[in-house]
Formats: sequence, C-alpha cells, structure tokens
Amino acid sequence: MGAKDGKGAVPVRRNGHVFPAAFLCVLLAFTAYVLLDTFVIVRRLETAAAQTAGTAGTERAAASQLAAAPQEDGGTEIVRTENAYDDGDISITVTEERVGNTAVYVAEVRLSSAADLRTAFADDTYGRNVTDTTSAIAEAVGAVLAINGDYYGAQQTGYVIRNGVLYRSTAKKGAEDLVIYADGSLAIIRESETTAQELLESGARDVLSFGPALVENGEISVSPDEEVGRAKASNPRTAIAVIDELHYLFVVSDGRTEESEGLSLYELAAFLQGKGVQTAYNLDGGGSSTMVFNGRVVNKPTSGGTQVKERSVSDIVYIG
Repeated sequence: MGAKDGKGAVPVRRNGHVFPAAFLCVLLAFTAYVLLDTFVIVRRLETAAAQTAGTAGTERAAASQLAAAPQEDGGTEIVRTENAYDDGDISITVTEERVGNTAVYVAEVRLSSAADLRTAFADDTYGRNVTDTTSAIAEAVGAVLAINGDYYGAQQTGYVIRNGVLYRSTAKKGAEDLVIYADGSLAIIRESETTAQELLESGARDVLSFGPALVENGEISVSPDEEVGRAKASNPRTAIAVIDELHYLFVVSDGRTEESEGLSLYELAAFLQGKGVQTAYNLDGGGSSTMVFNGRVVNKPTSGGTQVKERSVSDIVYIG
C-alpha cells in the first residue's frame, strides 16, 4: 500500500506494464478486425450486371432455356446425357480418369463461338467475401459446365478483369495471370510486365490471377517441386487449358482422401501436356476445386477429406 498524504488519499502506484498491456489489446483488436474484414465481412463493391454488356442478361436467360429442353419447330435438338452435351454450338464430353492414385475429371469442350466461354461472380457482384458454391453460381447463370475460378475475393491484389470490365488493377508480386481474349484464345502474362489497363486495351475480356501457368507453347512451365504458397504437394486441383481454336479442357482432380490422393502442379501439367494442350493454367484448388456439369457436381470436393462438401467461392469459369 502507498503511504497516505495529508488529505488521507492513497496515491496510485504507476504500473510499468499498463501501457504494454493496452498496446497489446489494441493490436489484438486490430488484428481481429483485419481477419474479419479479409475473410468474413461482406463488402459488395460493384454489381457486375450493371457493368457488363446490355445483352448479357438476355444471353444468360437464353442459355437457361436451352439447358431446360430440346429445341422444337426445326431447331437443333439438344443431346444431353450424364457425360455429354451437344446443342450444335457447344459440345462437351466429361470423362473420369485415374492418374496414379488420383481421380481426375476432364471436360473436353468444343465451341462454335468464343462468347460461350464465360466467367461469373458469386451473386453477380464484385466484392470481398461475396461467395457462393460453384453449383449455385452455375445455376444462376444457366451454365452447362462450370469450374471454380481464381477466388479473387480471398486476395487484395492481383488483376481482376471480367467481361471486359476492369475491377482491380493492383499488381501482385510474382503473379502469372491467365488472359482470355474476345476470340477465345488464352495467353499467360506476368503482372510485373504489363498493367491491367494495358491488358484491357489489348482486348483482354477476362483476366484470372491465381496460377501458376502449367503449360506454355506446349511445354511444361512448372518445376517438379513447384507449389502454390505453402500448399501440400498433392492437392485437389482445377485447371483450364486450350488445345486449339475454341477447343478446351476443363480439368478438376480430387485429393486429400483415401480414394484420391491428389496431384502436384507438375503432375497436373504433365497430364495436360499429354492431352496435347498448348496453354494450361492452374486455378484455385484445395477445397475450392469443383466441376459442375448439367446441374450436377461431378467430382467430390473436400477440404480435409472428412466430408464431401462444396466450398463457397468468389467466381466461376463456365460454358453456356
């Protein structure tokens, strides 16, 4: 106890630990806010529908109607089975293959028009933590085939261009992006070598920033030990590749389960090279890896191997 003064009051002893404790509390609160802002708090920054071409809604509605029933009155009949789809303009065949101890789902796509290769945001909105499952986003846009995209919402940097609209122009260090041009061609770019505005002006319709590139000019472009961040060597994977003009492969592998171990980036690249692709790009993987075809989830998405369940994501790449 401190000694009393003449008025009987007891002076408070100053504790040298008060300031550090207060600073720690503020730091913890700030860290919690940053984590919530990054992964939980929904920020709807821009509605994609308001920014896309005026015909986008009509085209999507037409795609939904096409997916609903065969054409009549002399129109092209839609052929639809569990593993195939053909409406005269879009032809898709889905197969399941084994690569070692891994299940790999391959959708071979042939298009008459590059306009049928599309991207979409969850809830048709660009923003942070605006997410939905791949199957739900696919249903909303009338997709025949869909895979998860680059999960741009989990990152604060990396170019985002969708349907010819620039949403994010902040470069990510070391990023390799996939560019989808209006003619349906695919290209790999390095964000350090160009700006998002320059890509837009060069005719980029969509830019996805995840990576890395798997195959360029028909050659494997990853090393045997290359990985994404601290990801495990064997993972569920998602990739998109082009063989030749308007001829694509959408690929998803399962992983992290006893039934399906998963692939390394190099194994995925080698698999795609063996299919004759010229350009291939790695999209978000792990629990995000999902393929939807004819309204059905084809693979078995899982994060930890204990439960088959779709992860909600920011965006998809789809046909329809």
